Amino acid sequence: MQSLWMLLASFLFAAMGVCVKLASDLYSTSEIVMYRGIIGLLILGTMIRLQGGSFKTTMPFAHLWRCVVGVASLWLWYYTIAALPLATAMTLNYLSPIWIALWLFGHGWWHRKNHVEWPLILAIGFSFVGVTCLLQPAFHANQLTPALVALGSSVLTAMAYMQVRKLGLAREPESRVVFYFAGMNFVAGFGGHVAGSGWHWTPLDSGYGALLLLGTGLCATAAQVAMTRAYRVGKTLVVANLQYSGIVFSSAWGVLLFADSFDWLSWLGMGIIVLSGVAATFYNTRNTERGKAIANTDPIASEV
Repeated sequence: MQSLWMLLASFLFAAMGVCVKLASDLYSTSEIVMYRGIIGLLILGTMIRLQGGSFKTTMPFAHLWRCVVGVASLWLWYYTIAALPLATAMTLNYLSPIWIALWLFGHGWWHRKNHVEWPLILAIGFSFVGVTCLLQPAFHANQLTPALVALGSSVLTAMAYMQVRKLGLAREPESRVVFYFAGMNFVAGFGGHVAGSGWHWTPLDSGYGALLLLGTGLCATAAQVAMTRAYRVGKTLVVANLQYSGIVFSSAWGVLLFADSFDWLSWLGMGIIVLSGVAATFYNTRNTERGKAIANTDPIASEV
């Protein structure tokens, strides 16, 4: 039952996607990323202080690399949420386990040329079938560019996850990792907006817009806390696969709020991607040395 914290996290991440999609009509992606960072800094900084934690780290460059890759992924993801149906953007971002599986396969092949991980090959192959099914409607709707951006975001997400796992294996506190990530959100969002629009900021005089920004930050941070708890007290495989429930929540939000509609090919693509991701996660955790090492630690929760 403890693993069900991931269902709450997935619901909150989907709710965050709704806030981001609505806020994109009022604010630039840079501004949304910046305000997301401010809220995260305030909440996580307060949590660290109340828990008697420290902001000092012995791995500054590892944090920097994780933050750079993670913020780039988040930025692209927020852009695609605004440009694509919510469920499509979420599904493409959830391809990250497949990229990790591809990396593990390449790593294993390089070091053990006679050993072929056929389950990983099948999961990777089927996932690309799912992507093809999902992108065909996007191509016909002239949404191929944001769809390809979403694929790029999922690659960066996989890179960020692997770096997060590295920090976790080094016993770096999850609150500190996510705090630095929030700080980079603020810096990157602020710098990106100034570089693109100068010092002209969208005013916060709209209560509706301010609530959307607040909802983005609160939902993202609460989801991170719920995900962290799920990984800490739940079963790793169950928790890792329950994250795909976010696609179901996103589909429901999209249909109810944005009148999104999907043909059978899109639904088929989503289903194949989910099953491939579940299979890859199961195999990675149960049958690879790196996966077993990760399963014996507390994976650090983060949206990217």
